[in-house]
Amino acid sequence: MTDILIYGDTVRSPELRHEVPITVPDPFLYAERDGARHVFVGSLEVARIRELDGLVVHPYEEVGWDELVAAGVNREEMYKPIVLNAVRALGLEKATVPRYFPLELGDHLRENGVELTPDRQTFSRRRRVKTQAELDGIGRAQRACEAAMDAARELLRAATQGESGLEVDGKPLTSEWVKRRIGEVFTEHDMLADEFIVSHGAQTAVGHDMGSGQIQAGEPIVIDLWPRDLETGCFADMTRTYVVGDPPAPLVEFHRLVREALEKAVDDIKAGIPGREVFVGTCELFQEHGYRTPMSKEPGEVLEDGFIHGLGHGVGLEVHEEPGMGIASHDPLVAGDVVTVEPGLYNPGFGGCRLEDLVLVTENGAENLTDYPYDLAP
Repeated sequence: MTDILIYGDTVRSPELRHEVPITVPDPFLYAERDGARHVFVGSLEVARIRELDGLVVHPYEEVGWDELVAAGVNREEMYKPIVLNAVRALGLEKATVPRYFPLELGDHLRENGVELTPDRQTFSRRRRVKTQAELDGIGRAQRACEAAMDAARELLRAATQGESGLEVDGKPLTSEWVKRRIGEVFTEHDMLADEFIVSHGAQTAVGHDMGSGQIQAGEPIVIDLWPRDLETGCFADMTRTYVVGDPPAPLVEFHRLVREALEKAVDDIKAGIPGREVFVGTCELFQEHGYRTPMSKEPGEVLEDGFIHGLGHGVGLEVHEEPGMGIASHDPLVAGDVVTVEPGLYNPGFGGCRLEDLVLVTENGAENLTDYPYDLAP
């Protein structure tokens, strides 16, 4: 049985949040020894963590905190001997750690005879199949996405042509205004969102351009939202493309094919199929209609037009996590994965179209967790 060490806080470490599913903002140690699950933590957090099932909680006082204080050790340096004392108390001589295990702490443990092996896949596999609490958090985040998209569409529907672009109540309708409104909805739904995309025009052909400036009639508007549920720390992810006024013919064609690709991919997804296989199906559809994809480009070429990215990615305690659905995604999907399906088509200087749904992988197919229309008109 593999022994495990994780050190961090549950705000920034998805590996730790999966094992200790509450918000603990200060770093602490999680250890698995012969299958038993131990937490070494400051006294401030002991009571809350003891309420969780299956964890043996050790206050720092058990592993030398008071002695280190008496010896005058600086608080910022205490964590290294505290963790080493905890590891020795468990009799742990070697352990598997996440890829982002702190380097300074890792060096200290290794210098004192503890063998550490970083292994990304070990921790990815532990999180692939979502718990019910995580699915509930993803569901709340997805509903918040949909409510925020409603608010964005209300602004777009209220827009009229002004001297320099679209206006609402005589004021320029900008990406920044739409973002503020979306942010208000996320707050109302107890969501966190550091950033999200409301891009327009040529910006929409640049993958993660967050968007800025006044929106124009007749240009693509891509809204890509990924809020985080406060209670569980889990994300959702959703994208829609809109146009105010008459859509240009190339955008109508983009939208038709992207929606077809999304629906086909959702139909193809099921446990056991490699993510790459679903991706290849999307590429073949676009290539049949004359668009370039990562499967058709030349080696070393940087693809800027057509379908320029992967088809999707896992979502959970990170907004981008395993499994992938791209050209290098050889691992099979498993029942319990939550993945995005987000095909897109792009033309530099003109813009692009992307649609994105969130699905739960099942043994027999995919359950679409997104319940939202695809229409180009807001």
